[in-house]
Amino acid sequence: MKLKQSLLFAAFSIFLFSCVSSKKFKAAQAKIDSLTAANAKLAGDLKNCNDLTSSDASKAAALQAQIDALNKQIDFLKQNHDATLKQLQDLSVISGSQAESIKKSLDNLGAKDNYIQNLQNELAHKDSLNMALVMNLKGALADVNDKDINIKVDKGVVYIDISDKLLFASGKWDVTEPAKVVLGKVATVLKAQPDIEFMVEGNTDNKPYVHPGQLKDNWDLSVKRATSVVRILQTQYGLDPAHITAAGRGEYVPAAANDTEEGRAANRRTRIVILPQLDQFFKLLEKK
Repeated sequence: MKLKQSLLFAAFSIFLFSCVSSKKFKAAQAKIDSLTAANAKLAGDLKNCNDLTSSDASKAAALQAQIDALNKQIDFLKQNHDATLKQLQDLSVISGSQAESIKKSLDNLGAKDNYIQNLQNELAHKDSLNMALVMNLKGALADVNDKDINIKVDKGVVYIDISDKLLFASGKWDVTEPAKVVLGKVATVLKAQPDIEFMVEGNTDNKPYVHPGQLKDNWDLSVKRATSVVRILQTQYGLDPAHITAAGRGEYVPAAANDTEEGRAANRRTRIVILPQLDQFFKLLEKK
């Protein structure tokens, strides 16, 4: 009986021990699982932390690069600022020490501008007088054949071209009677402006002069024709000889080509050139 009880007690003890060990094992296993999960979580957190640290480092490096670039810009702006301040200081020195000189220069510019304006006004006035002269000449010579006389203005100079067919016989330099009437009409217009100066210029074609013993060549012929016209204007119509110039250009300033009869006829002409009043123009220049 006692033996049976002992065996039963032993079996119960073993069973009880087995139960206790199984609970502890499960508890331990649960703890291990919990620790493993916690460890995994900590490992994940550590990785995230490391990733964040790495990202923050990259961002920090990028921010530092921007800061460095901004610092360079600031240095550049400071340099420009300093240079600008220096220029302003220099300008203030110039404007202070040379203000009077600058003012005089500006006054001189204004005076020169007025001077140029006056010259332009005088030139415009002269052009108006030339146009009035041309209109008066054309009115006075309205009954003369247009082919025998031509009046024009070129670069501010008035030209009166009279054909030698009207003025002279072929190869001669004596003024014809009809031509004296034409010269009288021209003289009437010119006398209305007593200060006017003009040149009588003889021109020929390129055919050689063929009257030996009288004149040498076309140079002589052109000059003789010019002086003949001058004498008529002086002696018959009273123009002041001090205001007249006689000149001969020979065949060397043609108005047209000499290879046709029409061209040669155009070249055989006597030209009256109304000279610019240079003395009055130079007086204007002296007033500056």
